[in-house]
Amino acid sequence: MLNNIGLPGLLLITVVVLVLFGRGKISALMGEMGKGITAFKKGIKDGTEELEKPAETLRDVTPVDSAATKDKV
Repeated sequence: MLNNIGLPGLLLITVVVLVLFGRGKISALMGEMGKGITAFKKGIKDGTEELEKPAETLRDVTPVDSAATKDKV
């Protein structure tokens, strides 16, 4: 169905959209879409950087029982 639209059909659709919504509304909508794409790309970049960071070294945080260490010595 979409293969048969062609250039005249696209021009007609563009004119109808402009008449219905007006130039200002479409301009604002495209600006918001651009901001969304920019935020999405930034989020992807931040996530990739987080995955590429080396993992922090883990340390043992278990409490030391003083009675158990006295028995070992």
